[in-house]
Amino acid sequence: MRGSAHRPPAGTVAPAGASAFHAAFERSRARRTAFWLPTSMLLIVDVVAFTAAMALTGTGSLKTLTLLVLVVAFFACGDLYRPRLSLSVLDDGPAILGRALAAGAGAMVLGGLGDGTAGTARLRTAAVFGVLCVFGRFAAYAGIRWARRRRKLRQRTLVLGAGRVAGTLVANLLAHRQYGLEPTGMVDDDPLLGEDERPVPILGRYDDLPRVVLEHAIDVVIVTYGSVREPSVVGMLRTCDRLSCEIYFVPRLYEVHTVTRETEVLWGIPLLRMRRAPFRSRIWIGKRISDVVISATAVVVLAPVLLICAALSRWETKSVLFRQTRVGLDGRPFTLLKFCTMRPAEQSEAATRWNIGADTRVHAVGRFLRRTSLDELPQLWNVLRGDMSLVGPRPERPYFVDEFTRQFPWYCARHRVPVGLTGWAQIHGLRGDTSIGDRAAFDNFYIENWSMWGDIKILIRTVGQVLKAAGR
Repeated sequence: MRGSAHRPPAGTVAPAGASAFHAAFERSRARRTAFWLPTSMLLIVDVVAFTAAMALTGTGSLKTLTLLVLVVAFFACGDLYRPRLSLSVLDDGPAILGRALAAGAGAMVLGGLGDGTAGTARLRTAAVFGVLCVFGRFAAYAGIRWARRRRKLRQRTLVLGAGRVAGTLVANLLAHRQYGLEPTGMVDDDPLLGEDERPVPILGRYDDLPRVVLEHAIDVVIVTYGSVREPSVVGMLRTCDRLSCEIYFVPRLYEVHTVTRETEVLWGIPLLRMRRAPFRSRIWIGKRISDVVISATAVVVLAPVLLICAALSRWETKSVLFRQTRVGLDGRPFTLLKFCTMRPAEQSEAATRWNIGADTRVHAVGRFLRRTSLDELPQLWNVLRGDMSLVGPRPERPYFVDEFTRQFPWYCARHRVPVGLTGWAQIHGLRGDTSIGDRAAFDNFYIENWSMWGDIKILIRTVGQVLKAAGR
């Protein structure tokens, strides 16, 4: 990012002092309103429809409230509360009715199949709710579209690329405000559209993307065909994801693209929404909780093993712990702990020498600890401290991080999440003198496709490798 290019677009005046604060506050408030108000409105409509359904069927009870909880959960899982760009009751009607009836069936099971007429009444309540919800959402969708047309609900939008597709897309958004997207500008290195053909100005080059997103309080980024190669866009989009932008793609050959429920259609042009990175979601909190619980339990259960390893390290190397600076989350350094497996060398050697697996200073105990990966057990303390996670990309020394980043531009993307005691690359044998490019690719694949069950699978396979002494 070029810091010298921080200039406002032509025809604008950069706010200063109190004015800058007020402008930033207003943009932040507008962003929150555009995101939360439609969701809150839909939730209120559903609660009102459910209350009316209970009144009509006469099923007001604690068990019936269980039905409301199930309805909200089923609707949330079906993205029926996500404020989509294209709002249509005809599109959502089947999902609303189907999930309402499924919630009714679930309430019958939870309430007890022996409830008899009471259980049937809850199912009837669900059916009535589904019908009322469809009518309620018809009114809610009309209200949201009305607010968008009058710019009460708007999201500032940046378009990547300045070709014909981008020009058509921006022109459509300006003409059809019901989508709630307000085109702010374009970003491109070599715009195909001339100045008189651009509906909005060029705000910078691709390298300026983070600056443009921050300076213009961008809410939505739409990726179209531009002058930059697609692999180069990946890092830029990861930056946008970090800045809490919603990201959409115009698919290649969109003229023959099949529209699904996951597709947004903006005046004939389909857009695919990029899934929010898992580590930006609320479920990521569960990863940290599981790290603390599992590592604390492991320290207690493995205490005898830790003491034995410490005694053996002390006996063979005259030292217990080996401390080394590694690079962790967001490129921040931390002190990694291991059991000492050879007599300490100069710090400069330890920081810059690659792969000392065949070092003659490593004796029988050290080789055993390394082969079984028992030398890594002190890193459970790193996990408890929050320096590391149980599963994630393995941390590397600063010297090699710089070297590998120069060779593999995607290497530094590994630092988007906490480093780990074990990882997706390690269980596939990528350790020691194996391809750094492959390791980085495996690590980034893990990050993009993270799940709690995926972590559990990696931990189970790691235990299996340790038991087979598959370490260094």
